[in-house]
Amino acid sequence: MDIREKQEELEKQNLSPYASLSVNSLGRDRWEEECDVRTVYQRDRDRILHCKSFRRLKHKTQVFLDPEGDHYRTRLTHTLEVSQIARSISRALRLNEDLTEAIALGHDLGHTPFGHAGERALNEVCSDGFAHYKQSLRVVEFLEKDGKGLNLTKEVRDGILNHRTAGNPSTLEGKVVRIADKIAYINHDIDDAIRAGIFTEDYIPREYAEVLGYTTKARLNTMINDIIRQSEDKPDIIMSEEVEWAMKNLRKFMFESLYTNPKAKSEEKKARKLLIELYGYYLENIQELPETYIKIMEERNEKPERIVCDYIAGMSDSYCVSKFSDIFIPMSWKQ
Repeated sequence: MDIREKQEELEKQNLSPYASLSVNSLGRDRWEEECDVRTVYQRDRDRILHCKSFRRLKHKTQVFLDPEGDHYRTRLTHTLEVSQIARSISRALRLNEDLTEAIALGHDLGHTPFGHAGERALNEVCSDGFAHYKQSLRVVEFLEKDGKGLNLTKEVRDGILNHRTAGNPSTLEGKVVRIADKIAYINHDIDDAIRAGIFTEDYIPREYAEVLGYTTKARLNTMINDIIRQSEDKPDIIMSEEVEWAMKNLRKFMFESLYTNPKAKSEEKKARKLLIELYGYYLENIQELPETYIKIMEERNEKPERIVCDYIAGMSDSYCVSKFSDIFIPMSWKQ
C-alpha cells in the first residue's frame, strides 16, 4: 500500500459520512495515472497553487483599485482568507479539507482586472455575456497550460462554478467555500474600508453588531462557530436564523456603504472605459492577441469575442493599464 492509499484509508476512517472521499471522486475528463503520494484533491490543489492565473491574483483588485497601502486586500489575499476560513469549517465538520482548499484556491481564478467593475464592463460589451465564476471554470478547463487546462476533478470544478450566492454545489465542501467567500469579503472589506477612512466601526448598524460582534475578530468567530454548531452531523451547511439574518443585512449594508461608495469607487468609470477600449481594439485586431489565444480560438472554434474576453480577463490591473498605454497613449519620439 503506497502513501496515497494510506491517506485514502484514513479518510474513510476519520471523515464524516457526509464528506467527499477522494476514492469516490467522479474523476477527470482525461485519464491520468494516480500519484503514489497525493490524493486526487491534493493534486488539484497543487495544480491551482502553481498555475499562472493564481499568481496573477496578487495584482488584481479586491475592492480598492490599485491601492498604495501595503495592507489592503488584493484578489490573492482574499482567496487565501477564503481558504483559511473554509478549511477551518471543513476540519471542524470532518469534511475533506483538501477538496475544500482546492475549490477555495481556484474560485476566483477567472476574475477580471479591477474587480467587479471589470467584470461588469466585459459583461456589457461581450455578446455572450461575462461572469467571473464561469470564467474561472474556463481557466482551469482549458485556458491554463497553453490550452490544455489543469484537468481537475469534477468535484473541484463544480465547487468553482457554484461558489456564487445563487450556486448550488454538489458537495458539502463546495457549500463551505460558497459561504466562506461571503464571510471573508464582508469582514476583510469592512477592515479595508475602516483603514481607508470610508467609515468607522461605530458606523456599522448596532442591530447587526449586537448579533455578530463589534470587531472583525468577533464577527469572524461568531459566523464560523455558528456554521460549525448548526451544521455538525447534518448533510448541509447552514447558519442559525439570527446569525444568517445579521450577515445578510450586514452584506447589504456593505453594498450601500462601500461597494457603491463614490470615494471607494471613484476610479471605476476610468477602469470601465479602459477595458471597453481594449476589448474593441483587440476585436478589430485579433491577430495581435498572443499566439496561445489564437490557437485556442482556432482549435476550439471559439468566437473572437470570447477569446478577447479570455485575454483581457487574465490581465492584472497593472498589465491592463500598460497595454492600454502602449496602444492608445502616444509616446515621445526619440531618434
